[in-house]
Amino acid sequence: MVRVESPPTDREVPVVRVVLPPVVLLAAATAAGAALVVPAARIPVAVCGAITTVVVAVLTVALHRRKRAMAAQRAEYEQRVAYLEHRILSHDSETVRLTKEVMPAAIRRLRVGNSPEEVMRDIVDADAANRHLPKALREQIYQVLEVIDNEEARRDSAQRAFVSVARRVQAIVHRQASELREMEDHYGRNPEVFDDLLRIDHGTALIGRLADSIAVLGGARPSRQWPKPVPLFSVLRGAMSRILEYQRVDLHSIAKVAIVGTSVEPLIHACAELLDNATRYSPPQTRVHVTAVEVQTGIAIEIEDGGVSLSEEARARAENMLAQAQAGINMNDLGESPRLGMAVVGRLSRMYQLQVSLRQSAYGGVRAVLIVPRDMITTGPAPGIAHGIGATSRPTSSLDMSQLQHVVPPPGKRKPKPAATGPVPSAV
Repeated sequence: MVRVESPPTDREVPVVRVVLPPVVLLAAATAAGAALVVPAARIPVAVCGAITTVVVAVLTVALHRRKRAMAAQRAEYEQRVAYLEHRILSHDSETVRLTKEVMPAAIRRLRVGNSPEEVMRDIVDADAANRHLPKALREQIYQVLEVIDNEEARRDSAQRAFVSVARRVQAIVHRQASELREMEDHYGRNPEVFDDLLRIDHGTALIGRLADSIAVLGGARPSRQWPKPVPLFSVLRGAMSRILEYQRVDLHSIAKVAIVGTSVEPLIHACAELLDNATRYSPPQTRVHVTAVEVQTGIAIEIEDGGVSLSEEARARAENMLAQAQAGINMNDLGESPRLGMAVVGRLSRMYQLQVSLRQSAYGGVRAVLIVPRDMITTGPAPGIAHGIGATSRPTSSLDMSQLQHVVPPPGKRKPKPAATGPVPSAV
């Protein structure tokens, strides 16, 4: 069988085949010239022809050697270029693998509590391809892991400091709220004093919500605990009592269910932040409407205001803030003028499996929908109260007061009120 192949193009040509044609041509020209001239000039013509033939032969050999040297250099250059291209492609593929596979896996191991040394050892042992990584790349990965580890340590330290400060403020607020409730019980028959106490109690609740927000952003859970289930209506009333413009909120069609005690405080806080946003970013003459209906996944709490409706860009920005908070927002990402509402709601929704969405409202404003899962709902007896006055609406606190004696002074004994003279005011 005969195979048809293309003729080789890089086969080396012998020197004789290169030199022979010009030499033969010049020799023939010299012989022809000597034959055509007179006999006296034949010898000079032959000598000149021979010299010319030798010079052309020497130049042809030199040019052929130069051509061979250039061909060799070109081949070597092409080999080097091919080698460099191969190295660049392999380096690019290795860089892509490091960026998409090795570094994310290393960062995940680092964030679960491993040190950079343990992460590097696990990476090298986990994949055989990582054992052949150059030393420079290993050093680079290790330095990146050290930087990330130091940043995580500083961020955790800052968050713990924020939580510690917030806990101290919460202890002071809890002590002050307890004393205010006792004073409300004691001076409940004096309308003027009772009205002043209610205003102070409301301001204390606002300070407590701010301290709770700082603690939640620091990764902690709300400090107050409700030992018994609380009706959903009372939970929403408790959320209203923690905002400034609670008079503008109207409750409609609240489902007759109760919230388990461990989930009362997070739900109150999340609803209070949404209500605060609804009243803060809507005209003061408009109303905020709240409904709570049962759905397949739990309870849907809808909060609608009559402000300016969100554009698609603003809604995407708000939902992005919620998503960042659910993923774990950094304190440095809040900015100089932080808007804590959405960040706190996102953190609470991550901790307690809540679902939050923002849509345009039928009233021209924004409708926030908060889905409460069924494991937070109960249909049994709910003796707890999250709103109202007196000891019945007082939650317990998970703070250890014995460790905060330098912050919260011990309660003093209240002096008995002297007997009133004159008409006794009616009970409020």
